[in-house]
Amino acid sequence: MEKRIEDYIPIVGRDNIDELRLIAEKLKGKTIQNINSTAVGGGVAEILSRIVPLLNNLGVVTKWDVIKGGTDFFQVTKKIHNALHGKRENITRNNIKTFFETTKANIKELRLYGDIIFVHDPQPIALIQEKKSHPGAKWIWRCHVDVSQPITGVWRFLKKFIERYDATVFSAPSFAQKLKLRQFMICPSIDPLSEKNREITRVEILSVLKKYGLPHNKPLVTQVSRFDRLKDPLGVIDAFKLVQKRVDCHLVLAGSHAADDPESSEVLAEVRERVKDDSNIHILLVDPETNDFDINGLQRGSSVIVQKSIREGFALTVTEALWKARPVVASAVGGIPLQIAHKYSGLLCHSVEGAAMQIKQFLNNPDYAAKLGANGKEHVKQNFLLSRHLRDYMLLFLALYSTKDIVYL
Repeated sequence: MEKRIEDYIPIVGRDNIDELRLIAEKLKGKTIQNINSTAVGGGVAEILSRIVPLLNNLGVVTKWDVIKGGTDFFQVTKKIHNALHGKRENITRNNIKTFFETTKANIKELRLYGDIIFVHDPQPIALIQEKKSHPGAKWIWRCHVDVSQPITGVWRFLKKFIERYDATVFSAPSFAQKLKLRQFMICPSIDPLSEKNREITRVEILSVLKKYGLPHNKPLVTQVSRFDRLKDPLGVIDAFKLVQKRVDCHLVLAGSHAADDPESSEVLAEVRERVKDDSNIHILLVDPETNDFDINGLQRGSSVIVQKSIREGFALTVTEALWKARPVVASAVGGIPLQIAHKYSGLLCHSVEGAAMQIKQFLNNPDYAAKLGANGKEHVKQNFLLSRHLRDYMLLFLALYSTKDIVYL
């Protein structure tokens, strides 16, 4: 059943919901068109799948369109994604040609109709070439990744498109670059009532563990992420093997394939090769379209959640784990330090050895783990739930019609 905004009153309070309705009234008559590169897999698609229906429920007409592209196109945009994170990639003239040819095909096929056209991440960024054909429309580029240390040539290539937009959105001030246009800082969020995040019973948790052949009587250390080198699944395995020398526990690597990430199969093969025949390490392919409940059960059934990323966007998997009051060990990268205050709402790490030490600390001290887990849940409640995200986006849309240079929401 589709959620209504009133369903969130027991969690965030009636005053917050009344405020959302007041803001939504000021957007009547405007249509918001979101455009990204995939309808399933990854945090962007998940956020849009929650935000779009609730904006419509508030009376703000909001649509969501997805560009099309072949394997060659997504291989190019994956290189761009990696380069934004600081990895050197060999982006050839043929790659650029593929990028522009796919953009041209999407311009021909995709109808642009929004009063506000909200473009997400680099894959559809060049649609801004159609701006003159849609006079009066406001264009926003939403960057979901940390671009604080990009490869210069790739950033320069994208910047030519970015500065034709009316505004940009980043997840944190530290993620951004200096640009000649207005910048808005809006953190992502999770939906506390989604199948992935709602409260479930102990019996339901045990049913998920049984489904995947996981023990219920030994500690589970779990990382939920796409199979992506930047998520460092091999580093997680190395850290776990250090933990395993001292604590009898199991590791779960639960992930999925995203339609716009052609490298995921290669990474999965590398992970399987590293694991080999270790029966205490479980590699799970969990379909993000149909198995949100399973992710919920896996996270709630785990003793420690890990997110040992090399680079990150905001890291919603961390937000999800904190919301479930799970103790979290995560790298101090991207948006993770915004969520985890070290030794208060979780533990931060900077290496394989550091991750192993922090995991052992939680496993050997359940009371400490529970205390930090409770602090993490409260931090998410105050800062990273969907109601706050809706408010920030609606204020962003209204701000497009004002004249201030930089707005922090």
